[in-house]
Amino acid sequence: MEALYTAVATSRGDGRNGEVTSSDGVIDEQLAIPKEMGGPGGERTNPEQLFAAGYSACFHSALQAVARQSKVALNGTTVTAEVSIGKDGDAFGLAVKLEATLPGLEQGRADELVALAHQLCPYSRATRGNIEVEVTAKTS
Repeated sequence: MEALYTAVATSRGDGRNGEVTSSDGVIDEQLAIPKEMGGPGGERTNPEQLFAAGYSACFHSALQAVARQSKVALNGTTVTAEVSIGKDGDAFGLAVKLEATLPGLEQGRADELVALAHQLCPYSRATRGNIEVEVTAKTS
């Protein structure tokens, strides 16, 4: 692969209860373990939220791209990513649910575009075969 862009982020402190910054200073976030996992939760983000944000944005871009290629006009689309973390044997694992909302399209066409986006999206390609990713399309 020839890299077009490389993002650089650094974690400091106590991992999930530390800080993460990007090399350009755009990201400068304090992290906290969610209450559901025994941490303090509160006003701080966590790695799963950051992954969900990145995956939803990337998948949304892939959806827009396949719609353009298919000559389908999209208006008011959204993509929501749910990233779950849990025990997987002796380790932890992730699972993702992606829900794309494509208002005004017939369900079959929406399903087709979402399936194509799942093939194109770099996050989907990176996770394929490694974690469970469920992808659904809604039309309203």
